[in-house]
Parts: sequence; structure tokens; C-alpha cells
Amino acid sequence: MTRASVLQEVSRMRCAELYERRQRRDLTMADAAEMLGITERTFRRWSARYDTEGADGLQDRRLGRASARAVPGDEALQMVRLYETRYTGWTVKHFHEHWCPAHGGTRSYTWTKKTLPAAGHVARAPRRGAHRKKRPRKPLPGMMLHQDGSTHEWGPGCQWDLIVTMEDATSELYSAFFVEEEGTRSSFRGLQAIIEATGLFSSLSTDRGSHYWYTDEAGGKVDKTRLTQVHRALQQLGITLIPAYSPEARGRSERVFRTLQDRVPKALALAGITEMAAANRYLAERFLPAYNQRFAVPAAEAGTAFVPWIGTALAEILCVHEERVVAKDNTVRYRGLILQSPQDTHRFHYVKATVRVHEYPDGTLAVFHGPRCLARYSAEGGLQEAVSPPQPHPPIRQARR
Repeated sequence: MTRASVLQEVSRMRCAELYERRQRRDLTMADAAEMLGITERTFRRWSARYDTEGADGLQDRRLGRASARAVPGDEALQMVRLYETRYTGWTVKHFHEHWCPAHGGTRSYTWTKKTLPAAGHVARAPRRGAHRKKRPRKPLPGMMLHQDGSTHEWGPGCQWDLIVTMEDATSELYSAFFVEEEGTRSSFRGLQAIIEATGLFSSLSTDRGSHYWYTDEAGGKVDKTRLTQVHRALQQLGITLIPAYSPEARGRSERVFRTLQDRVPKALALAGITEMAAANRYLAERFLPAYNQRFAVPAAEAGTAFVPWIGTALAEILCVHEERVVAKDNTVRYRGLILQSPQDTHRFHYVKATVRVHEYPDGTLAVFHGPRCLARYSAEGGLQEAVSPPQPHPPIRQARR
């Protein structure tokens, strides 16, 4: 017996008792109505029903009647069938966010959360345990960014790495793109896009990946005296690199990747995307704006810590720098390639000179002697451009006095 039926039975017995006392004139109708907590008119109506129908006349006639606010069964069935045919495996929140704008759904998230598990399609989430105290967010955008990568099957046969750079103060994703393998190039690619769009930031928090830090052993303490290419570039830009020693220390980025691993594959499958180039365009043009609108939070303080970049070419800093000595045949060996030095009007040759090779994120190369770029090469080592030295300004003629 349900709680409602028990309360209904008690109410009927109480009403019948007061009715009998009213018939014996032990109570007035007003006293009986007050004891039941109803109006005198309602007690008079109940008494009339008791005279004609007996105890059954006191049954609440609303019981068993469908609520006027109840969702029609056809609408609930239609929603469940849509989930079965197109959105199987989606979380309730993700499905509800997509169902309302894309299919005209008008029901609340709470109703959807009750209906789908009742139909046996979504398991109830386990109760979360106690969480340790979270590190407070930075108060201003630009004070700390996070960069990390995640290897995952983002589609059938699409085992790619997703490189994400996000804001600590707001959880906004500044950059997200797929690559075949996470490394130095992918880090430079994400950093350059952000600095060109928003400016220089104060610090970058990362894991202890080999392209960020040198460690004497796996999982060991980082060596801050030896700089990786990424660390060298950030130091040159005045950005502090901060290592994280546990997944808990990267809690915000780990939480973001759990959401992305759940939502991105479903979004790509729904759009019919299976190629990396198309997936990267979809992320930049559609997914990231929608994600930031849904999950980004306001910063604690107004303003920004970003500083506009006004220095030299940013690409010459955010690239791999390797020193080489020019061989006797006036060539430079670099990773199995032979880079032929072009003729120079200012110098007959560069034999035994120390030069610096720049390898850019797209694989192209350049050779520098001091601050001067001697030549640029394709990723295969072919000469693309021999850079002419700057022409001296003509002397300024002094006016005669």
C-alpha cells in the first residue's frame, strides 16, 4: 500500500467519525469542518456524498486520473525511439542539449533524465565520493594556460592525438586540433595560434612529457637546467613553464578530456566526418564555439593578463633550433637531409661556420647565421628561397652651410 493510499484511508475514517458525531449533534458543521482542515461548504458536500454512497463516496476522485500536466505517451515514445536510432550511447545531458534545438524538444532535462533510464537505455550515474579541495582558479585570463594531449579513437579507425590548450580562469578552450602524434611540433602549433590571436600569457601548465621536460627517469623529477625546444621557446618569450606531478594536479584538463572523449566522437559521427582535415575544420568552426558557450565560466575579476605580441617574427621562436657546422662542400647536414647553401655576394663560403637550423611546425626549414637568414628549404630539403642580405641605406648628405 502506498503512502498516498494510507493517508487517503485515514482521512476517510476521520471524516466518517466526524460525520457520525455531527449526526448525533455532538458537533456543529463548522466545528467538524475546522477539525478536518476544510471549509464548511466542503464538509457539507462530503456529507451529502456519504449519505448517498456511503464510505466509497469519501474516496478522493482525483486518484487514478491522469494529470493535466502529464507528458503524452506518444511524445515520450517518440523521444525514446529517436535516442535508440540516432543517439545510442550519448549521456542524458548531451542528448538533451542536442534534442531541444535540433529536433524541437520542449521537455525539461529532469523529465528526460527520468524517462530514458526508465526505458532501460541509460544507466544511472554512480554516486560520487568525497573530492579533495580544488585549487582556486586564476582570477584573470592569461595568467595560466593548460596544454595537454589525449590519444583516443575519435572515430572508426581514427586513432589520433587531440591537442588542447585551455584557460585556467574560465575553462575556455583556445585551441583544439588533431595530429597523428603529440610532440614538439603540435605544441608549437597550438602556442603560435593562441599568441597571435590573444597575446602573450604568463605561464603554461603541462604534464612531464618529453617534449616539455627532461627527466632522469620516467615519472621522476624534471630537470630545469636542461631545456627542451618548447621550454627554450617559452623562456625566450618570458612564459613560465610549470610541471604537473599527478593527474590530480591536472584536474581541470583531465575533466575536459573526459567530456571531449564522450562528445567529440558522437559529434563527428553525426556529421559523417572521418578525415583529420575535415575534423579539424569542424572543431574550429562549430564544436569549439558551442563548447565554450556551454562550459566556459566567467573570470573572477574583470580585465586580462594577456600582453600583445609586438616582437620579431613569432615563427622564428616557436620552432626547433639546432646548431650545425657547415661542411667543406658548403652544405649543412640535418636529420638525413643535405641543405645546399646558396651563393652569397657578401661571403664566398660558410665552411666551418656555425649556423642554426630552424625547423617549423609544418616541416619546412631555414638556415640562419647569427640573426641573418641565409636560405629557406622545403621539408624534403629542396632550396625554396635564397634570402638576400638587406641593402645598406645610402649615406645622408649634409647640407652645405
